Amino acid sequence: MRVHINPHRFSGAVSVPASKSHTIRRLLMAALTEGVSEIERPLDSLDASSCVRVCRALGAEIAEYRAVCPHCANPPDERGEKLVRWVVRGRRRRKNTGRPVLDVGNSGTTLFLALAAAALDEEETIFTGDEQTRRRDATPLLSALEGLGVSVTSTGGCAPISVRGPWKGGKISLPCPTSQYLSALLIAAPLAPPGTVTEIDVPLLNEKPYIDLTLAYLREQGIPWESRDDYSWFRIPGGAAYTPVNGPVPGDFSSAAFPACAAAVSGGTVTLRGLQAEDPQGDKALFGFLNTMGCTTLWTDGDLTISRQRPLIGGEFDLNATPDMLPVMAVLGAYAQGETRLVNATHARIKETDRIAVMALELAKFGAHITERPDGLIIQGGRIPSPGMAPEKTLRVVQGHGDHRVVMALASAALASAGITEIDDAECAAVTYPGFLELLQAEIRNVRRTPLQ
Repeated sequence: MRVHINPHRFSGAVSVPASKSHTIRRLLMAALTEGVSEIERPLDSLDASSCVRVCRALGAEIAEYRAVCPHCANPPDERGEKLVRWVVRGRRRRKNTGRPVLDVGNSGTTLFLALAAAALDEEETIFTGDEQTRRRDATPLLSALEGLGVSVTSTGGCAPISVRGPWKGGKISLPCPTSQYLSALLIAAPLAPPGTVTEIDVPLLNEKPYIDLTLAYLREQGIPWESRDDYSWFRIPGGAAYTPVNGPVPGDFSSAAFPACAAAVSGGTVTLRGLQAEDPQGDKALFGFLNTMGCTTLWTDGDLTISRQRPLIGGEFDLNATPDMLPVMAVLGAYAQGETRLVNATHARIKETDRIAVMALELAKFGAHITERPDGLIIQGGRIPSPGMAPEKTLRVVQGHGDHRVVMALASAALASAGITEIDDAECAAVTYPGFLELLQAEIRNVRRTPLQ
């Protein structure tokens, strides 16, 4: 799908979609209980649907309930109803159904977390996914699982991947260029057989806040574990069981970054609803970055308002804990005065695409001056022509590279640039934020037009 976006000021109130990270963790943990969970207002997106499909294949029964709900951020169906609840009847072990092939689509989070959960079973489970997912190397996680007694086969560390328990425990080393490897073991290890102990050395850990998020769930469940303060070592005994996971899913700070960016670059004011100021999501740091760059952020009765009364200012930002914010920070840096340096984010290259290379390539089409570094980007701001500096119907064509965060970042950039922006692969925004392009008044154009001179 291709869309056209015209420059305009973005303002208003936005209900933020539910957190993907929370949604997938809650759903997997609910699927691994023996009880019934009620998950309120989960994320309704392509990634969430992939996780539902996988959990059903692992033995859980999941009923979806829809209703007309003005306060829910999920997209409405043809009847105007939205997904408002999952009722999950979990099964600790799945029935013997042969060699199921589980398709995680584009959801890397589902792949890594469900791999470890499936490794608890003594029946073989095979995981696959879309083209991007089949390029994501899981070698460190697979090696760790093998060290714990799990039988693993893969295609060079990528999907298709087969796992078969039992999980015997032991001591392993797990470097984590993505935190999802460690979260996967932390969620599965407590459910290993009684007497089993999983000991994990972690010589490298990126995205530490996501481990805080996972541990918050273990703490809520009363699951015992030991760790060093810096998370370089964990010891998790087996024999535990999860209880039902109930309640509403918090809003997603990762998704909220995109309407915030759209307002910041276009000079608008946006109020974001559904976020929780105390939530441990790492991408909450984006709003501190906005403050540093000259925006005002204000919490009022659970709503977060972002506005800008002066030009954005560049700076240096360490994105090790928040690599998913590199696309949106690249856009902010391109519209800021002075130089912006995005550093310590090498792992942004191993997401759905190489986001460092892709953002340098695509923002250059807007006129941005960007130098690509191994671990990030150096951006000379203020080079993108503003509306009125080029013919109104000038058309630039940029590629989304099948990456939802790249598409949404480029769509935000289009609001403050001269001319019309056409974005290819735009449909992938629905991986985590269905309705975002409509929010920006994007016009669907499925037939490419010749760029105007």
